Amino acid sequence: MSFRRVFGGLFAGAALAVALPGVAVGQGDADLPASPGGWQLCNQTSYVIEAATGRFEGQGVTVEGWTRLRPGACEVALDGPLEPGVHYLFGRSSSAHRGGRKVWGGDNAYCVDTTGSFSVESPSQCALMGLSSRKFRPILIEEAGAWTTSFTELEDYDLETAAAAGVQRLLNEADVYEGRIDGYIGRNTRGAIRTFLNETELSAETSDAELVDVLEQIAREKGREVGLTLCNRTHERIWAAIARRKGEGWESRGWWQLESGGCARAIDDALLNAPHFVFAEMETDDGTRRLKGASDLFCVSRGRFAITGREDCEASAYRTVEFKGTVPAADGKLTYELFERDFDEAES
Repeated sequence: MSFRRVFGGLFAGAALAVALPGVAVGQGDADLPASPGGWQLCNQTSYVIEAATGRFEGQGVTVEGWTRLRPGACEVALDGPLEPGVHYLFGRSSSAHRGGRKVWGGDNAYCVDTTGSFSVESPSQCALMGLSSRKFRPILIEEAGAWTTSFTELEDYDLETAAAAGVQRLLNEADVYEGRIDGYIGRNTRGAIRTFLNETELSAETSDAELVDVLEQIAREKGREVGLTLCNRTHERIWAAIARRKGEGWESRGWWQLESGGCARAIDDALLNAPHFVFAEMETDDGTRRLKGASDLFCVSRGRFAITGREDCEASAYRTVEFKGTVPAADGKLTYELFERDFDEAES
């Protein structure tokens, strides 16, 4: 059953807000390996994905995570036999990846532990248990013996090309590869792999899985050294954008979806020793709340954007909003934390 067909309209728009499409398929799909039993998840993307699943049990929904999926790999997230019917699925990209975490989700909110493995009968208020709310996507499982669901992205990778693209992405994030992320291992990619193996004193016989694991760890460590990170310290979802001087002009970028307790790396490069600018909106039941003290004008767009310049926004079909300046970056790095106290009262 293809959820790309069923939810195509919804996820075509959500892709602009860093949500990526997902497709669910039955056990008989010829393009995926047969499930050994239970609910198998396959990763047809260039990202390392961490997945959480939900299933009806007793009077509520039990949510478990995290199942780690290397690019191009499949893992069983829920042992069989399965109970045919609606289950739930949420995925997030590894924190090693640049540009903020990508999410695969939907509209059904359940509690997760963002810090490590968990299994919980989802309570009504996540924060009371030290958990965070994430929005899961319903997946209809039709067979008790085995079922397979595949994560996908906008590029149409199969498992083999997803594995190759994943290595390319991690090589790039480890700063040893500057070529295209296209899923084809050519001369440049092979050279980057050899260079990486030599520099890290790894054997030429290192397996693909081991290579991904080491690259992910190095990329995560490098990500802590420089750049601008936005963190949500509230109990609500926040949409954020950033602006900065770029060359002789200005640039604004967005959007980053920050779930409660989550962070996103908005700029991957070393920062100038100068203020940067942040725009943030908090979604609440009472309406939208915006940052206090914001007064610097920049352009934003409704969908995901990267805009050069800050003048005449409306003439280019953008809108002008007020950003708030940060303290200057230190040593090329800045973490900007957003707390409840930083926001004005809700605008209905």
